[in-house]
Amino acid sequence: YIPAEMAAAPRVPETQDITRIERIGAHSHIRGLGLDDALEARMVSQGMVGQTNARRAAGVILKLIQEGKIAGRAVLIAGQPGSGKTAIAMGMAQALGADTPFTMLSGSEIYSLEMSRTEALSQGFRRSIGVRIKEETEIIEGEVVEIQIDKPASGSGEKRGKLTLKTTEMETIYDLGTKMIEGLQKEKVQAGDVITIDKASGKISKLGRSFTRARDYDAMGSSTKFVQCPEGELQKRKEVVHTVSLHEMDVINSRAQGFLALFAGDTGEIKPEIREQIDQKVSEWREEGKAEIVPGVLFIDEVHMLDVECYSYLNRALESPMAPVLVFATNRGITRIRGTNYKGPHGMPIDLLDRLLIISTEPYTEKELSQILHIRCEEEDVEMTDDAQELLTKIGTETSLRYAIHMITVASLVCSRRKGTEVDVQDIKRVYGLFSDVKRSTQYMIEYQNEFMFSEISQPDAEGGAQVEADAMATD
Repeated sequence: YIPAEMAAAPRVPETQDITRIERIGAHSHIRGLGLDDALEARMVSQGMVGQTNARRAAGVILKLIQEGKIAGRAVLIAGQPGSGKTAIAMGMAQALGADTPFTMLSGSEIYSLEMSRTEALSQGFRRSIGVRIKEETEIIEGEVVEIQIDKPASGSGEKRGKLTLKTTEMETIYDLGTKMIEGLQKEKVQAGDVITIDKASGKISKLGRSFTRARDYDAMGSSTKFVQCPEGELQKRKEVVHTVSLHEMDVINSRAQGFLALFAGDTGEIKPEIREQIDQKVSEWREEGKAEIVPGVLFIDEVHMLDVECYSYLNRALESPMAPVLVFATNRGITRIRGTNYKGPHGMPIDLLDRLLIISTEPYTEKELSQILHIRCEEEDVEMTDDAQELLTKIGTETSLRYAIHMITVASLVCSRRKGTEVDVQDIKRVYGLFSDVKRSTQYMIEYQNEFMFSEISQPDAEGGAQVEADAMATD
């Protein structure tokens, strides 16, 4: 036989440059809701600033979601633009973690999909309900003592070999076929590694290096993980948990190539019969103890963009036992309900509003604006002087928080052009002169509106108004 150390190519120090593609978004600095154990909001924590009452209310809802005591309920986060509504929703998503489904939709998004509006909402509901499926599988887990690979003398043919595994209590030799040898070589398994082998699929997973080999001379990187040698028998039964959403199960069972449709994104409309069969199967698994439901969150931003048909669907869907927790956000006051000629608070029907728990957000104070801008400077890796930050805070107070946040990166570019290391007051002033905010842009439009096409602002004097009316009649 040929020992594995001789059969494998000579090991050389291997460096892996792992590049993480991270883009800085509007809410990438949010890490959670910034609450303590008593659900009291810290003034500045986890990227959140201010809005203590709103965050405290969101924390109560979050706790109920985590304990599974709330389902089919809806929450509305209402407030003026730039008051942190989406930030609170993102904080809830971060606090829930990866195991709880969190689906984000925009109210206008459902109109651009190639399906009916109610079907788009149905798929959003189903994406937000997870199913945690439990199954037992047999595995072999142990520390590799030795790998022996026999190569045919002719150079061609099937490879054969032996694998010696041990635990703290026993040691066993296994015969290897071609598939297992290729799997071991692919995972770069060598003596001293702790591995698991799934008996059903033959999948090999490397858990790490054994602590007994920690002092061995080897070209190990800083990321090498050391684990204890497994105890007990080599063959064990292990419970494996898979979490999938109801929508993924719908798509996979709705067509022959359903699994590929998940990656393509072309799911199309799904028949109600398929969903009924899935729900029935999940109910059977729950009764047998093989699965449990994980109610998640469906977040619909700009909910006022939905029409009366969508609101009627939401009224009915909220009563379903398989409904997730809905979180809406809107910045509208009393305005027209889309699809009708009636007006309602936040552009929503009264009967749906009656089902909601409403969380109100408040405008940020100047001190809170300064803290938010400081956090954003750290997130965008921008060095800024105190005077420049004070000026930026004043601009944000007089214009809007979003405008001030947009100025951070642009001012940093202006600073780098003059070979500066810190953004100064002159950089903020230069950017303020280059880019207009909404108020200045509106004022410019009013002053020069006659120079633009299709201006709908009538002349203030009667003569001008008569001329506009005459032009309109001539056009008709």
